[in-house]
Amino acid sequence: MGPSGDPLLAAKAALPAVPRQAVRRQRLLDRLTEGTAGPLTLITGPAGAGKTTLAAEWARAGSAPGPVVWLTAEYDDRAPGVFWAYVLEALSRHRIVLPEEVGRPGSADFVDHSLLARLASALAHLHRPVVLMLDGLDRVPVREVASGLDFVLNHAGPQLRLVLISRVDPLLPLHRYRAEGRIREIRGADLAFTRQETVQLLRGHGLGRYEESADALLARTEGWAAGLRLCALEMQRADDPAGFARSFAASQSALADYLLTEVFDAQPAATQDLLMRSSILDRVHPDLANALTGREDAEWILAELTRAHVFVEPIDATPWCRYQPLFSEVLRMHLRHHRPGLEPRLRRRAAIWFADTGRLAEAVEQAAAADDWAWVCARVVSRLEIGQLLTGGAAHRLERIFSRMPSDLAGAAPELVAGACALAAYDTAGCRARLSRAEEALRKPGAQPSPEARLALSLLALLAAPAAQGGGKVCHPTAAAEAAARRTIELTEQVPRPLVEAHPEIEGLRRYGLACALQLAGRPDDARRAFTHAVEGCTGEVTQAVRHHCLGRLALLEAQHGALSRAEEHARLALQVAGHRFVPPARRSGIAHLALATVALERGDRREARRHLDLASRLPDAGHDPITDTEIAVTRSRLDLADGRWDAALAAVETGNAPAGPPAPGPAQHLALARSAAQLARGDPASAIAVLDEVGPDGSAHTLALAQARLAAGDLGRALGLLAPLNGRPDAGIAEQIRIRLLQVRAATLTQDTETAHRLLRGALATARPEKLRRPFTEAGPWLWHLLEQRPDLTRGHAWLIARPGGVNGTSRTDGCPPAPVIVKQLTDREREVLRHGAQMMSTQEIAEAMHLSVNTVKTHLRSIYRKLVVSRRSDAVRRARELHLL
Repeated sequence: MGPSGDPLLAAKAALPAVPRQAVRRQRLLDRLTEGTAGPLTLITGPAGAGKTTLAAEWARAGSAPGPVVWLTAEYDDRAPGVFWAYVLEALSRHRIVLPEEVGRPGSADFVDHSLLARLASALAHLHRPVVLMLDGLDRVPVREVASGLDFVLNHAGPQLRLVLISRVDPLLPLHRYRAEGRIREIRGADLAFTRQETVQLLRGHGLGRYEESADALLARTEGWAAGLRLCALEMQRADDPAGFARSFAASQSALADYLLTEVFDAQPAATQDLLMRSSILDRVHPDLANALTGREDAEWILAELTRAHVFVEPIDATPWCRYQPLFSEVLRMHLRHHRPGLEPRLRRRAAIWFADTGRLAEAVEQAAAADDWAWVCARVVSRLEIGQLLTGGAAHRLERIFSRMPSDLAGAAPELVAGACALAAYDTAGCRARLSRAEEALRKPGAQPSPEARLALSLLALLAAPAAQGGGKVCHPTAAAEAAARRTIELTEQVPRPLVEAHPEIEGLRRYGLACALQLAGRPDDARRAFTHAVEGCTGEVTQAVRHHCLGRLALLEAQHGALSRAEEHARLALQVAGHRFVPPARRSGIAHLALATVALERGDRREARRHLDLASRLPDAGHDPITDTEIAVTRSRLDLADGRWDAALAAVETGNAPAGPPAPGPAQHLALARSAAQLARGDPASAIAVLDEVGPDGSAHTLALAQARLAAGDLGRALGLLAPLNGRPDAGIAEQIRIRLLQVRAATLTQDTETAHRLLRGALATARPEKLRRPFTEAGPWLWHLLEQRPDLTRGHAWLIARPGGVNGTSRTDGCPPAPVIVKQLTDREREVLRHGAQMMSTQEIAEAMHLSVNTVKTHLRSIYRKLVVSRRSDAVRRARELHLL
C-alpha cells in the first residue's frame, strides 16, 4: 500500500516488452553500457524517438554491471512520497534487499530527508552495483523529486547507476554532472535512425525489396523512430509501397493521428494556437510568432517546446527555431481544417514582417504562397528592392519564386519585376518587352508613377540596352546607355536619401551597366576606367555579385591591353569574391576565367589557357553574353593558331561558330581581328585585308592588324603609313606597343636596315619583359627566329622568352649562345611522321604516297611544322627537330 492509501501497481516496475520487429541498434546499446559504468546516464528525445525500446532492449541484453531495476513514472506519481514509495517498491520487486530501517514514506506529499539518507547508505553498502532505470521522468516535473534523486545519487557511491529516460531534461544540476564528467547522454539526434537502421527496419517488416525507399523515408521523418515504424506499417498495407514512400501526403496521413494525439493535444491552448499559426513558416522567430498570434508569449512558449523536445529545434545559436517537417505539415493540415481561410492572412502578415526586417526572399515566398503577387511586386518596386533580383545572395532564389508569378498581372510593378527576372535569366529581349509594357502603364492617363518606379525602369533599361538592331546593322549602344545612366542618376536624387543608401546595389548596377555598354561599343579604354569606377561603387554584401562581374570584365580588358599582372590579380579576386562572398553558382560569370586564359596564352602557357577556357565554357553566361561568347571563340581560335591548326582557328571565329546574331561593335571588331590573324597564318593576306575592310576602321587595334596584313602582302609603304599615326600613342597598351615595334622591326629587316631592326627589337623585348608577353614574338614568324640567330645577344636577360634547356619545347645550346625562342607546341604524331619522311630526302609527292595522304594535306602539315619549329625550310626543320630530340 502506498502513502496515499492506494495500492502500488506492480506493472510500473515491470520491464517493458521489446517489439518483435524492433531494430537492434548496437551503437546505442554500446553507449548505454559505457554510460552505466558511471553514476548517471540520460536518454532524452521527443515522443516516439525509441527511448523506452532502447532502454528495455539494453536491460534485457545482460550488459548491465549488476541487477536492473525498472520503474515507469506516471503523472499520478508527482507527489514526492508516492514517487519514492514506488522507487522502494521497484527495488524490492527486483530483489534488491534493503535493511528494514530504511523504512517507507509516511506521507504522499512529503519525504523525510532521513529516509533518503538511509536509502543512500543502504545502496552504498550493496555488494554489487544496481542500475535504476526511471522511464517517463518528464511526467514528474517536481523539484523535490529531482532534488532527492540528486542527493541519493551523490551519496550512494558507485553502487548506484541511475538511467533517466525523459522527453525533457530533468531538473537535476546537469551542468555540474557534465563539468565533473559524471554523465553520459543520448540525445534526440543520437536516437535518429541511420540509413542502415532504416533498411533493417524495412526488412523486419517484410519490405526488403523496397530498401531503395530508405532515403525518402529518412528525408521525410528525419530518422524519427515512430514515424519510420508507422510508415513501414502503412507500406505493408499499401498496393504500391514504393509509391507510398515517395509520397509526402501519404506519410503525413499515416502519422497525423499519432502527432496530433501524442504531441499537439498534450499542449496548452495558447501553445496549440502558436503552433498552428506558425506552422506556415520554414523557421520561426519569437517576434514573428508574436506577430502571427497577436500575443507576447512566443519566446517563452518556444523555449519550453524546445526544452520538451516537442519536434522543435533551435537553429544554431540564434533566436530562430524550426519544426520537424512532418510535424509542421500536420499542423498546417490541422490549421486548414479547423481555421479555413486563416492561412492566407497569416502568410500576408508574415510577409510584411519578413520584408520589414530585411528578409526579402522569405517575404516573397510568403506572399507567393498567399497568391498576393500584386502586393509583393509593389513592395519590391516602392522599396527600391528591384536590384536584389539581379545581385545578392538571394537573387537566384527570388528569380525562382517570381517564375511562378502569373504572366497576365496588370500594372507597372509586376512588369518591372518580370523584366528584372528575364534579365537575370539572360533574356534581354524578354526584359525589353516587359519594360515596354511597364512604361505604357506608367504613362497611362491619371497614372502618377513614383520616382522609385521610374528609377527601376531606367536602371533595367540601361542593363538591357540592345547591343544590335535587326537587319544585320550594327548599332552603337553607348549614347542610349549614357543617357539612361544620366537619367538613373537624376531619378536617384528624387528618391529619399535613406532609401538610396540602404540599397547600394542600385548605384553598383548603374555603373556596371554603363561600363558594359562602353565595352560592347568597342571603347576598351573608356570601359576599363568605367569598370574600375564600378568596382569602387560595389560596397556591401548585396553588391558582391556585381563586383564579381566587374572585376572579371576589368581583368579581361587589362589582359587585352597587355597589363597581365593586374589582369591576373583582378581575375583571381573576381573568382575569390564568387567563392567567398556566396555569389550563387547560377549567377557566376566565366569572364574571369577567360581573362586568365588570355594571360596564360600571352605568356605561352597553353595548357593553363585551355583549362581556364574549359571552365569559362561551363559557366552560366556562356551562350548568353556577347562578350563571353566572343572571347570564348577568339581564345579557342588563338589556341588553334598556336597549335598550327589554321583552318580550325578560322572556323572558330567564322560566322557559323561565332556568337549568333549581328554583334555589337566591340565583339564585331574582336572577331574580325581573330579572323584576320587566322587568314594571315594560312598565308592569305588578301583575305585578312578583306575581313578588316568589311568591319571598317575602328580603333588602333584594327589599324595595327591592317598594317600587319599589308606588310604580309608585300605592301611595305602602306603598312608603314598605317603604323605612323600609332607610333608613340600615349594611351597605347603594352601589347599594342610590342606589336607596333615588331612590325617596324620586320619593315627594317625588309629594307636591310639591320641596325634599326636590332634597336627596335631590343626595345620590344624590354617592353615585354615586365609582363612576360611571349605571344607577339612566337607568332611573329620565322624571320624573327633568323634575326635572333644572327644576334643571340639580344635575348640576354630575357629568360622568360627562351625555352627551357633540354625540354621538349626547348633546346640546349653548346655554342655559348642563348637558346632559341620558345616553341609554340610539340609536334603531333602525324607531323613527326611527315618530318621523318622528310629527313629521308623524300619529296612531297613521295611522302603523300607513303602516308596515303593528299599532297595538299602533306603541305599543310609541313607549314604547321615550320611554324612550330620557327623555320622556313625543310632542311632547317629537320636540323631543328634533331636538336630538340624530336627525331
